Amino acid sequence: MNDHTRGTGGRCLATALRFAAAALTVAAVPVLVPVSASSALPVSAGATQVPANAGDGSHIDHTVTIDSRRATVYVYSAAMNRVIALDFIRAADTSVPRPTLYLLDGAEDGIGWDGRETSWETKTDLIPFTADKNVNVVTVLDGRYSYYTDWQADDPVLGRNKWTTFLTRELPPIIDAAYGTSGRNAIAGVSMSATSALALAEAAPGLYQAVGSFSGCAQTSTDPGRRYVQAVVASGGGNPWNIWGPDGSPGWVANDPSTDANLARLRGTDLYISAGTGGRDATGGTPPSGGMLESVVEPCTRQLQASTTRLGIPATFQYVPGGQHSWPYWQRSLHAAWPEFARALGV
Repeated sequence: MNDHTRGTGGRCLATALRFAAAALTVAAVPVLVPVSASSALPVSAGATQVPANAGDGSHIDHTVTIDSRRATVYVYSAAMNRVIALDFIRAADTSVPRPTLYLLDGAEDGIGWDGRETSWETKTDLIPFTADKNVNVVTVLDGRYSYYTDWQADDPVLGRNKWTTFLTRELPPIIDAAYGTSGRNAIAGVSMSATSALALAEAAPGLYQAVGSFSGCAQTSTDPGRRYVQAVVASGGGNPWNIWGPDGSPGWVANDPSTDANLARLRGTDLYISAGTGGRDATGGTPPSGGMLESVVEPCTRQLQASTTRLGIPATFQYVPGGQHSWPYWQRSLHAAWPEFARALGV
């Protein structure tokens, strides 16, 4: 299966698996690679300036209109002291308040070091799919290798990462003020960010009425999930100890979305969690590469299902027969999750 078929989201966990052994003995200062998520995005020609609209100093820096429905919105984050790029799709009906769907990409997605974009907009049918839906859609194009969390320390390569602060405190009121929202939100992520979507909803109970987690491994304080986090960060040139402290530090458990204490914060949130079955056949034959990745994700997902069932937390779990760690299957998961999202969002 080539990269065009499975997308960079598939390479995300593949890279993690290759780096897993290295993550066990990562040095205090990581090897540098030509990736810098901390670099501020430049102001594009023809940009429209928008005044600040958040009390903490975070604000819309500028927007670049693409067409009547779409724009690239650049938001300054006070917590990270840099500008974050977002894809924005306007709701079908702008005459009434409308909810917001936030979408997160995989570890190697978003805007790459070469300036090319790989995202929900470029790899799925998101644009036509939402054309008749009364929901604003915001896709984050920054945050590669970050797990969209608040890091304990700045990183020499990946910079300052305060994504929990940005996505739960800075960005939502800015979007609400600028785009006439109803104040109801959903969030979904894939691969790396499938874990992040759960953690963000736990960090701000009630902010997101629905959560979609597609092809993630939620157990980030125990193996193998812990090693995947460390390996993903290392594959981007970052130091995994900067995220939640050295291996075994309390921050790893505190930020694990699968613990009982954290899962309890999801009670009352509409949860749609999916994984592929890895392409296994009746003989147990070897699945293709994207299926091998899902064969690792699937046990994580079943373990999460056991936990939510034991705690009495309602959630929809979907196991896609033959599902791969790739954008076509994540597109299918979003389609399947939408009716639940729509009910939770009131559309």
